[in-house]
Amino acid sequence: MSENLPQEGRARTASVVELAQELIRRPSRAGIDDYGPVLTVLEDWLAARDLSHRRLHDDAGALVGLLVEIPGGRPGRWWTLDACVDTAPYGDEAAWSFAPACGDIVDGWLLGRGAADSKLAAAMFCHIAADLAPRAADLHGGLAVLLDVDEHTGGFGGARAYLADPHAARPAGVMIGYPGMEDVVVGGRGLWRASIAVHAPSGHSGSSKAVMGAISRAAHLVRLLDAAELPGAAGTSRFPLPPKLSVTSFHGGQGFSVTPDRCDLNVDVRTTPGFDAHDAETLVRKAIAELDAELPAPAPTEVTPVATWPPFRLSEGEQPAAALLNAAAEAGLTVKAKTAGPSNIGNLLAGEGIPATAGFGLPYEGLHGLDERAHLVELPQVYAVYRRAVLDLLGG
Repeated sequence: MSENLPQEGRARTASVVELAQELIRRPSRAGIDDYGPVLTVLEDWLAARDLSHRRLHDDAGALVGLLVEIPGGRPGRWWTLDACVDTAPYGDEAAWSFAPACGDIVDGWLLGRGAADSKLAAAMFCHIAADLAPRAADLHGGLAVLLDVDEHTGGFGGARAYLADPHAARPAGVMIGYPGMEDVVVGGRGLWRASIAVHAPSGHSGSSKAVMGAISRAAHLVRLLDAAELPGAAGTSRFPLPPKLSVTSFHGGQGFSVTPDRCDLNVDVRTTPGFDAHDAETLVRKAIAELDAELPAPAPTEVTPVATWPPFRLSEGEQPAAALLNAAAEAGLTVKAKTAGPSNIGNLLAGEGIPATAGFGLPYEGLHGLDERAHLVELPQVYAVYRRAVLDLLGG
């Protein structure tokens, strides 16, 4: 894994992996497990190295993360490294070829849920903080390391608590430690999500009177939505991905003998700078108006918006993307700037006016699926890239 590294580099790499193993062995599935054990591992590690840190809580008082802060000795802006330590669920544990919380190393792969997303990044960022702390007096601004949970729920409680904390310096930019070594993710589609309630008269399925139930009306609405034309099917040079509309949930009725009077849908629209949340809502409401005109019902179809996040994309010359891309190039790596399809914390930050990169990390397999693992051979390179990027941003 690190035969060609100097002794200090080998020791650091081994220490990063050891911390990541301890984190993987504390299950922290979002919405399932208690986050206390995994955060305690980090607190103990940070305390042993005299790194200033504190707990973050949401409005209800729930523990949603840790914040490490290293103020520089010179004026300047603050920058943040962010890695989540909650994970996706395991799914069918019997289908895994190893225990999801084993944290073992086999053939150069670190095994277990969170190895890729993102406990290894959390361990790496903690070590970067420890590495830079002794030279903080020479740095401009400061470095924060956000170790957040409530990420895989989509609530992003840790990131929200950080941004709302009056004692935390507002970051000029954030680098999020999602995995994948071929790209620096500099953008992502936004989203507009809504729940839709479709109504109809109820009736008996055996009645001689023809009744169009809510399920049939909702099915017609799905056809209208699927047929709706979204602009920019090929994207643009500024934002290469097109918008996308998906019906992601469909519920209504029970049993066999009753045609239901209500059916509920969830609609997820991924947005772009050329097709924003307003455009998404307008398109959906247009389809609903067409449904209610063609197939009238006792009550109009209801739309309840659930979430809205803006799309984002940094140019390759904007920070912190430029620092990360330059550091990768100086390390001899060929990486490209990428706009991601899925939304992430970068979208939340974009809504706050904070630029972010949302991924550069180790090669991986099984992300959110079976047999999640991260390849460790490249760890020294990835560590060096982030360390160099942080030092460049802090004028070090």
